[in-house]
Amino acid sequence: MKRPILVLCIDRDNDLYEKAAVSGPLIGRDRNIKGALALSLADPEDPDSNAIYYAVKAYDQMRKDGYNVEVATLTGHKNLGYTADKEISAQLDKIMVEINPESCILISDGASDEEIIPIVKSRVKINSTKIVYIKQAKELEQTYFVLLEKLRDPYFAKILIGIPAALILLISLSSYLGLGWQPVGIVIGIYLMLRMFGVEEALMKMIKDFRFSFERTSWIGYIGAFAIFGIALFVGYQTAQKGLIMNLSNEKLVSYVTGNTIWVAFIGLLLIMVSKGIDAIMEKRKYTVTNYILYSAAAALATFVILIGSMWIVNLNEPYVDFGTFLGSIILALFLGYVVTMIISWYRKEILVEMKIEGKEAISEHGTYLGKIVGIDVRKGKIIIQTIFEKRYSLPISAIASVDENVIVKSD
Repeated sequence: MKRPILVLCIDRDNDLYEKAAVSGPLIGRDRNIKGALALSLADPEDPDSNAIYYAVKAYDQMRKDGYNVEVATLTGHKNLGYTADKEISAQLDKIMVEINPESCILISDGASDEEIIPIVKSRVKINSTKIVYIKQAKELEQTYFVLLEKLRDPYFAKILIGIPAALILLISLSSYLGLGWQPVGIVIGIYLMLRMFGVEEALMKMIKDFRFSFERTSWIGYIGAFAIFGIALFVGYQTAQKGLIMNLSNEKLVSYVTGNTIWVAFIGLLLIMVSKGIDAIMEKRKYTVTNYILYSAAAALATFVILIGSMWIVNLNEPYVDFGTFLGSIILALFLGYVVTMIISWYRKEILVEMKIEGKEAISEHGTYLGKIVGIDVRKGKIIIQTIFEKRYSLPISAIASVDENVIVKSD
């Protein structure tokens, strides 16, 4: 049988999932129409729905002309850039295996999506490309409305408004306190480093998980934790003042403040984790509880190492700490971390067997539909997923982020 031609639509910023909770990739005419309809109902002004409708129209016309054709829509990630392109690449590789098209027709809704053309070309020949514009919009009107729409998007608003606002605030505050520009440079440098290593995204994801609601018992823990964080700031300030009086060098002063405040901050963080864990237990989300246990253990071990490290650098009072003791604390923390991880992994396997997750849909953290879970291999620590084309593959149980109506799988 002749290999099909693929009508390929790209939703690089993953509006399908962010606005309409539709997971990609969408393969086949029916799934594309349902996805476009859900997106257009969620946001009638979003151009991605028009692009999907155009792809379906092109598919219908080619079927009418006698071509062997298939239609699919790939989704990326709201943060665009590398994260989005990596997600699109993974979905495209999956389609190349399951559909094996000889060539494709690429449908796009604008310049942003065109950036992934080299990715598509590296996997399949592109016969034609089409950028779908809304007819009513003149060039100037279109530019205006595109800019206006992008400013409504939290991701672009954070870049175009949030970053300049933060810079103005930091520079003004630093100038008011007479600190010069150096503190601003330090803050910006730390932020860029966190962003480069993906720490910012992980922190934002963790912050979003801390939903304040008086209907949840966790609000009590949040209030207590915020009070403890306030105490940690006060302790840090008092310790810094004391360190300056003692005429400590810069590295000793930083270590002195860190060592006296880190354990207070840890108590606040632990209170939050316990509160979230209680919420999860009351909502019968046993698997999620293991995440909070793991986070708490990691925070405890990190606090332990930082405390020993600060004592080694400062060494003002007994018991005095040498470098060997500090190195031993790191090795001990690594060993305990390994033990805790193994225990949590074993407990998760037991929970998954008890929960009977067979039949649930597996979805990535970015909203990509992976398939249906058809089994668990407890001995090998694997879950077995079946795609919409009835092909099976396995993932480690450790890849599961949470279990609810669907099983959310962590991305690499």
